[in-house]
Amino acid sequence: MPRRTPGSIITTAMTSDPQLVLHQLFSPAFPVGAFAWSHGLETAVQEERVTTAAQLQDWLTDALEHGAGWSDAVLLSEAARGGDVAALAELALAMAPSAERRREAQEQGTALAATVSAVWGVTVQPAPYPVAVGQAVAALELPLVPALRLFLQAFASNLAGAGVRLIPLGQTDGQRVVSALAPLCAALAERAEVAGLDEIGGFAPAIDIASQRHDMLYSRLFRS
Repeated sequence: MPRRTPGSIITTAMTSDPQLVLHQLFSPAFPVGAFAWSHGLETAVQEERVTTAAQLQDWLTDALEHGAGWSDAVLLSEAARGGDVAALAELALAMAPSAERRREAQEQGTALAATVSAVWGVTVQPAPYPVAVGQAVAALELPLVPALRLFLQAFASNLAGAGVRLIPLGQTDGQRVVSALAPLCAALAERAEVAGLDEIGGFAPAIDIASQRHDMLYSRLFRS
């Protein structure tokens, strides 16, 4: 076992349990700033289109299945399988429907790349978040399907947490929503593992329009 001197920290590129690495990457404590972004949900709440736990679950179901959840999972999978990072990054930004959503993807991805590189000593190029995550999965030799499941669950959990604060809802209601979405996250992960770029994309116009209107709100808690 490596020895360390007082005040020093030893990390390795891999641990004996890749599941622990995955949980660390997608933990709310991992410093990517996900808590600051609502992905357009704040607009939907202020416009009274999402006011209950059931409506929040429906909104997140659409975001996962027809919006950025699915598209980002495919981008992650392609990056993890060795796809061209520059081309995937360009595609990820082109698919963002608003300036705020582009910043959301870019800033979280840049933060993840810097932290993974610093902690594990591997090379992850700054890129939009799903592309940066895919690079990290490849560099750390992490299992792809569990990574996709946790990525999608983290996406849903972060937005459920935003809904708890915005609507507002109780914490238990928020966790019920996350739990109800778990089977969908698992199913999308299985599909994304083998999906190609010709299967990317979706149709979630209400979410896209909400993200475009967000910067016009009178008051805002979130950055998107």
